Amino acid sequence: MCFSFRWLDRNEDDGQIVRELVPTDDGQRLFTVSYHIAIKTGSINGASSDSKVFVKLYGEKGDTNKMLLVVSDNDLGNYFETGQTDIFTIETFDIGKINRLLIGHTNEGLRAGWFLDSLQIWIPVHGVQYMFPSHRWLCKDEADGKVEVEIYPSETLEIEKLINYEVTVVTGDVWAAGTNANVFLQIYGEEGKTELIRLKSRSNNFERGTTEIFKIEGLDVGRVYKIRIGHDGSGVGPGWFLEKVDVKRLVMAMLKPEKKEDDKKDKKKKKRKKEEEESPGELKEVVQSYSFPCGRWLARGEEDGEILVELRAEDYEDLEENTYEVHVFTGTTLGAGTDAGVYMNIYGEMGDTGERKLRKSNHLNKFERGQEDLFTITGMDLGLLKKLRIRHDNKQANAAWYLDRVEIFDVKEETMYFFPCQRWLAVDEDDGQLGRELVPVDEAFMKRDEDDEDESSPAQLGLEQKAMSTTFTLRVKTGEKQYAGTDANVFAVFYGTKDDTGIINLKASKNRRNKFEVGVIDEFTIEAVDIGKLKRIRIGHDNSGGSPGWFLDWVEINAPSLGQLLRFPCGRWLDEGEDDGAIVRDLSPNELQTQLYTPFVPYEIKFFTSDIFVAGTDADVFIVLYGQNGVCTSQKSLCVTKRERGMYFERGAEDMFIVELEDIGDIVEKIRIGHDNRGVNPGWHLDRVEIRRLLRKGKGSETVIFPCEGWLARSEEDGETIRELVPSDIIVQKLSRDGTLKVIETEVDDALEIHTYTVAVTTGDVCGAGTDANVFITLYGDMGDTGERKLSKSENSNKFERGLVDTFTLEAVDLGQVFKIRIRHDNSMLSADWYLEQVEVLDQDTEEVFLFLCERWLSRKREDRRIDRVFYVKDFEEERETAFCPIKNVTNLDSNMNKKNKKQHSEEDEEEEEQSLIPYHFMVTTGVERDAGTSSRVYVIIIGKKSRRTDRLWLDFDGKSGFQPGSLDYFTCYGADVGEIKKVQLGHDGATPESCWLVEELSVEVPTKAVRFVFRCKNWLAKDRGDGLTARMLNVQDAEIINISLKVIYEVTVLTGDVLHAGTDTQIYVTVFGIYGTSEEMVLPKLEDRFERGQKDTFNLEIEDIAPLRKMRVRIDGSGSRPDWFLDKIELHNLQTDEVALFVYEEWLSHSYGPKRTLLCEMPAIINDEEMVELTIYTVSVKTSDATAAGTDANVWMIIFGENGDTGTLALKESSNTNKFERKQTDTFRFPDILGLGELSKVRIWHDNSGPAPGWHLEYVEVHDDILGKKFRFQCDRWLAKNEDDGQIMRELACANNDAVDFDDKTKYEILVTTADTDDAETKENAWIVLEGKKGRSKEFVLENVTKKKRFLRGSTDRYEFSSKELGDIASICLGHIPKDGKKVKSEAFWTVDEVVVIEKELGNKYIFHCDAAIPLSSKRDEFQTFECTKFIESFTSKAQSLVPVKYEIIVITGDEKGAGTDANVFVTIFGSNGDSGRRQLCQKFRNLFERRKTNRFILELLDMGDLLRVRVEHDNSGLSPGWLLSRIEITNTANGVTTVFLCGKWLDKKKSDGRTKRVIYPKY
Repeated sequence: MCFSFRWLDRNEDDGQIVRELVPTDDGQRLFTVSYHIAIKTGSINGASSDSKVFVKLYGEKGDTNKMLLVVSDNDLGNYFETGQTDIFTIETFDIGKINRLLIGHTNEGLRAGWFLDSLQIWIPVHGVQYMFPSHRWLCKDEADGKVEVEIYPSETLEIEKLINYEVTVVTGDVWAAGTNANVFLQIYGEEGKTELIRLKSRSNNFERGTTEIFKIEGLDVGRVYKIRIGHDGSGVGPGWFLEKVDVKRLVMAMLKPEKKEDDKKDKKKKKRKKEEEESPGELKEVVQSYSFPCGRWLARGEEDGEILVELRAEDYEDLEENTYEVHVFTGTTLGAGTDAGVYMNIYGEMGDTGERKLRKSNHLNKFERGQEDLFTITGMDLGLLKKLRIRHDNKQANAAWYLDRVEIFDVKEETMYFFPCQRWLAVDEDDGQLGRELVPVDEAFMKRDEDDEDESSPAQLGLEQKAMSTTFTLRVKTGEKQYAGTDANVFAVFYGTKDDTGIINLKASKNRRNKFEVGVIDEFTIEAVDIGKLKRIRIGHDNSGGSPGWFLDWVEINAPSLGQLLRFPCGRWLDEGEDDGAIVRDLSPNELQTQLYTPFVPYEIKFFTSDIFVAGTDADVFIVLYGQNGVCTSQKSLCVTKRERGMYFERGAEDMFIVELEDIGDIVEKIRIGHDNRGVNPGWHLDRVEIRRLLRKGKGSETVIFPCEGWLARSEEDGETIRELVPSDIIVQKLSRDGTLKVIETEVDDALEIHTYTVAVTTGDVCGAGTDANVFITLYGDMGDTGERKLSKSENSNKFERGLVDTFTLEAVDLGQVFKIRIRHDNSMLSADWYLEQVEVLDQDTEEVFLFLCERWLSRKREDRRIDRVFYVKDFEEERETAFCPIKNVTNLDSNMNKKNKKQHSEEDEEEEEQSLIPYHFMVTTGVERDAGTSSRVYVIIIGKKSRRTDRLWLDFDGKSGFQPGSLDYFTCYGADVGEIKKVQLGHDGATPESCWLVEELSVEVPTKAVRFVFRCKNWLAKDRGDGLTARMLNVQDAEIINISLKVIYEVTVLTGDVLHAGTDTQIYVTVFGIYGTSEEMVLPKLEDRFERGQKDTFNLEIEDIAPLRKMRVRIDGSGSRPDWFLDKIELHNLQTDEVALFVYEEWLSHSYGPKRTLLCEMPAIINDEEMVELTIYTVSVKTSDATAAGTDANVWMIIFGENGDTGTLALKESSNTNKFERKQTDTFRFPDILGLGELSKVRIWHDNSGPAPGWHLEYVEVHDDILGKKFRFQCDRWLAKNEDDGQIMRELACANNDAVDFDDKTKYEILVTTADTDDAETKENAWIVLEGKKGRSKEFVLENVTKKKRFLRGSTDRYEFSSKELGDIASICLGHIPKDGKKVKSEAFWTVDEVVVIEKELGNKYIFHCDAAIPLSSKRDEFQTFECTKFIESFTSKAQSLVPVKYEIIVITGDEKGAGTDANVFVTIFGSNGDSGRRQLCQKFRNLFERRKTNRFILELLDMGDLLRVRVEHDNSGLSPGWLLSRIEITNTANGVTTVFLCGKWLDKKKSDGRTKRVIYPKY
């Protein structure tokens, strides 16, 4: 065993004074693992410590000792200072995966106490990083008094995996052989290369005759074949004589076991020897060594003057040294030469040369205008050359450089490579880049330029270069902290899977002269060739300038040719005096912020400005390219800066641009070109445009020529500054197999025609309809669009005046069928508001007319305050872009809307289930702390059984910046139905310490499953808070589960009538009535352009499961700029049952139009062409009692309730008596044309307590139904008065006709049994059932399976009827499976039951039992299965009989926070299984109610509500302090003593939380 020698000295080697040694014979350092530990001290007062800190790691393979952290890698002087991050490296044996760590201190020094914020441990050889949050004191006098603590990792991240290399460097033993310069090494192997690594330690390295050993961590490059080693020439005496370098690494190899020589028996020896010969050996790690002899100077004044050398591995004989002659051609453009230092790196199949400075030229003054400079680069053979990188350092006075091309001659292969550039390398020219990556092109293309030298422009091969390179747009966001900006020189390096870009100096910001200022985003352009998928970037600065410190927020990289937008979060200082002192950081992309899109392709676009007087322009020119079927690129501006606008588009000039735009296909059908008419001389005379693209197959290109020969000027010709051009000729240049360039020129015969469109714009005839603003329009057809055109020349001198029609003419390439327009104004001038009646577009060439009905305001003050609108052609049938109907079909679901667990599913069924979408509603409460909010994007993932999950459901805001402290935000998302929900993941995409978020509560509501989960989180989602996680998994077992109303998804289609002013922007409310109840009142959202004239709008609504539907009530509130609405019809499509109900109105909802002058209507459901409800006449007789002062002067209203819902509010105004509701008087009211309710159950009657004598004693109400010919009596005999009886002015009266059903102790039960539709589900034997009710248990009923009529067949439903004593509500059933003959069962058999429905015949109550179970055949009566009732449908008769007066005690508890009480009037509406209570005010005389931390008690007499389902509580926002924090409401049914608790815990306040003063709360238990 050998243990290598190393320093244990703080000033030598790596500074460690404690070492753990691994026994080995060779390469000892390779077997140890480096654990890099970053320790962040908190930023609170007194957080720093003078004590000695130690750490102990616990891993799967073993534990380390307690190790003192005494020598820091980043060496910030004093360790563990407030807000500081100290980095340490521990070398020890491999302990495997880290489970936990122990960290503490020795409690020494004046300030021993320490606040530890967090730790990070990264192990490059494992490729993992561990996050250890702490956020606690380690102090005898703080918190729990502990000075050491065990911490578990909160998160484990994957990082780039590296391996250990041991590098031995021998300095020669000659005079002055040592160096003080910084030495760098790069290792090349068959699988790649490492980064450029600095060889450094605390010792005085590279002295004469010394041997230094370094352990480095680098990429696994496979078999090493060369290294590049050199120094930077810094320090005193930088020259260095390098003798040799040895590189060692670990590889896996098969090793046979060593032979033992102490064997005593020959037989055993022979046997062992035979086994050893047969055994292949054991796979072990062994040390692989590579030797690189050098024996030369690396010094400017010695030998060839090079300070960098490439060395070949001794055992790699395939590689030879080669010489490359580099010819650099500087362009002939004015100012093309440069005095800056130029650097080059040549890349080939076998690696690269490394960056070399081009020093020794054949000219004394290098890189002058029009000059060819020759350089010689010697290095290892690169094979075929792939690219080169060339840059300059931007130093000296004349640094800008125009490089024409580079030619490289491979001396060994005698091959010439051509690298065209023809671009500037300058901060103030082109795209501002100081470096270019160039790729070789075929010699034939270069010869083409020589042949066409007189005619061609200087950038003929830019397109080829662009296509083979990737253009990155780099956006750098400086943080918004104080002093966040920097004056230093910033650089970046991009690292891809194949290569890196080398150092890129960020000199030329595209948008700002003063770069990297506080809160500013700087934009740069970077080009690179074939670096592979971008995996990380390195960004830093040189620490120069007056204020070099820099707080970097994030970096964003957009690569259009790859279709990628990557965000690299940072959120840290690059400052030697802040954080960990680093001024260079490596950043990785945040996966959640990555955006993918269709990749762009390059286009070379040439503009030929005419050679006539003032033909040039200073305006910003833009272009749009169109392919077939209207596919187009985005609009591309070609001159971003004022300087560029002055450079291009001069008279007689030829300007070329290479741009990346969307791929529009192989055919360019037209282009649109124009300018913004800015500048001193904006007018432009364009001769032609040429667009060149590379061929998709083969080498070559295609050039399309678009002639123009016309003005784009306000003062010339037709005054247009936009033209649409069609192609005239196509030129194809293709490289043939013999290496020659073949040119084919064809004329375009089938180009699109230019059409003239007449646009007639009608301004409405309403007050203030006209506008003085500038109006713009875009026409869209199935073959393209016109682009935005200003409507400037009308026959009316004063355009767009009230009631006038303005006509304009547009020229554009044939649009085909015009189906859409976009029209806007710029809101300029004093009278900008505009009411647009209609737009009519006439295609003069085809004489087709396209009518667009508008009838909307374009105004910042009216309607939705929009001045930009989209309109579709009249009778447009296809789906509009603004339409939103995500759910088109729903899979079959059970009563809980959970998917049934079938035993067998086909793959197709599973795929279909996965595609089913359902709505999820989220309510998010953010904490109230100052920094609790976040602007990061938040997402939720819903997880079900078997890891079924939704995609990320992003909770995006519309117009809001993010989650604010104390806010309550609502979202609706559509995701896959995962079945039974098990977990919910909540997270955000923020990855910096700044993007913290405190989540107080998350509520997930799934109406299709009738459930709401409330997660009381109270956790930080932040990198530097809590446990350091930005995503959290929430288990539904920890949630509060609330049962809510079950809802079904409907597809709703609303058709607005095609009459003048039919559209509306008012609020529309809908209530639907069905056999099994009434829906809540729902708002139909406007969403920009719904409910417009002649328009069909389709969207999804969630409606209570009340089908079959009977009628619908629609009302509008008369708000908005256009309060009137002509409703044609509404169609409801139940996506679960596929039933369609049609509701037809065909009339106005308006106080101004139509015969009815009403804002409310009711429509019967039409199902299968049959109306479900008939119109009737209700005659209401109201008898006032004979009590003293029984009459009332107040206004009285009532609602009648029956089988088909209710009538809505009926005002009792027009009576047979002039003076209504007088003592002992009967008043009769007639209500014609009301949809019949069938059998009536109750009435609600109340008054407004107005008038001098509002108190009223009501004897009874009688309602006569004209269709049924039946009279219903509702007895009251009670006061409706504030000062009489119980003080209530609203009463609910049960129908006296509904006498109780007399069961005579017996009733009949109908039983429907459904056998499963699966193989082997049916049975030939009998079954039996027992019903278990709340009042008793039935006898056993035998379900006979007779021979003549077979029962229990697969998928069939069998009906049975039995008489029994009345059992009350059926709670469960027992099912058994017995043989017909009663004999013992010999073989195993089953009967699979899908569902059992029990119907009580007298009342009609229905009990549904979902079984989905196999019942075993057994002759024993005690072998059965029990099923609980899964759904109870109460009949109308049953509900009506239960309507008896009950007193409810309502206890309201106000919260205990500052300002929790309210002075407003509070109202509640209680919802139960028997209906709702109506809106009731909670008031008491001479009491100050709803004060902070107070409990208020109220008594309300209501008709029995049944099971309480929810409570709506609200206030009217009146009083000085209307805001109210409601803790909870407790409601007790005094008749049966059942108390239901409704938890709230939220504000009802216009200024807090979500700003709502109305809440619906559900029972806790």
